Amino acid sequence: MCDDEIHQFEGTLRVPETPLSRRAFGLSAAAAASLSASVAATMAHAQATVTEKDVDIKTADGVCDAALFYPSGKGKWPAVLIWTDIGGLRPVFRDMGRRLAAQGYVVLVPNPFYRGGRAPGVTEGLDFSKAEDRPKFMKLAGGISGPGAVETDAPAFLAFLDAQPQTDKKKGAGTQGYCMGGPLVYRTAAVSADRIRAGVTCHGGGLVTQTPASPHLLIPKMKAEIYSAVAANDDARAPTDKDVLKKAFADAGKTARVEVYDGCNHGWCVKGSAVYNEAGAERAWKELSDLYKKKLV
Repeated sequence: MCDDEIHQFEGTLRVPETPLSRRAFGLSAAAAASLSASVAATMAHAQATVTEKDVDIKTADGVCDAALFYPSGKGKWPAVLIWTDIGGLRPVFRDMGRRLAAQGYVVLVPNPFYRGGRAPGVTEGLDFSKAEDRPKFMKLAGGISGPGAVETDAPAFLAFLDAQPQTDKKKGAGTQGYCMGGPLVYRTAAVSADRIRAGVTCHGGGLVTQTPASPHLLIPKMKAEIYSAVAANDDARAPTDKDVLKKAFADAGKTARVEVYDGCNHGWCVKGSAVYNEAGAERAWKELSDLYKKKLV
């Protein structure tokens, strides 16, 4: 999971810098500006072509508030469940849901901390960068990371998605997760193996642990193809984890890829993060888009 140690490490690791010539710097800046403009145009298109609703979903533990997105107009599309990072349901994850829906999916972004309160109030005023707030975040995260929580929530969320008239239940479903959402992707793919056909983790924390509950031990139960994008500083902190994952997938005969994103640190896919890397985030987005196109059919 996304814990104190990961984030403290994030702040202390320094990625070596390569000196740039003036011309190379100019080209790099121009490329970055072009990429930003392209992303902005994509988000504007999504805003104009997607229907968004705030919804409540009944679970065994209460009522979960969530955001639902789907393409405007008539049609049916595959379902995707997005697990947020430790910051919970907030505008940046609504943007992700909206963007993905514009590509032709029915997307649900739940408040993972609903057991502690509704979003955004449940995390209002909290800042993970402040040491005094971290225990509060970890307490909230404990509600979803504890034994049986995902195994209760994921089927309820997928059942809700399947009940929507816009969802094509004949097609496979996908799930993606960020930071603490990474392990939740693995657990979802295991508990709902007959439904989930593709899973993506981006800077997922705690995919490999030394406990009997380690997410990587669930790999044999999965039927989904998995793509795990690993942060450079997470890899530096636990350099054997990627090899453990690759071996676990290979031993189980599963199709999967585990890739370290050089120059991208923990949190790089989430806009607004101190380590947000737009080029790296767009690369990860293309990978998940390509995987969904291939598997959610």
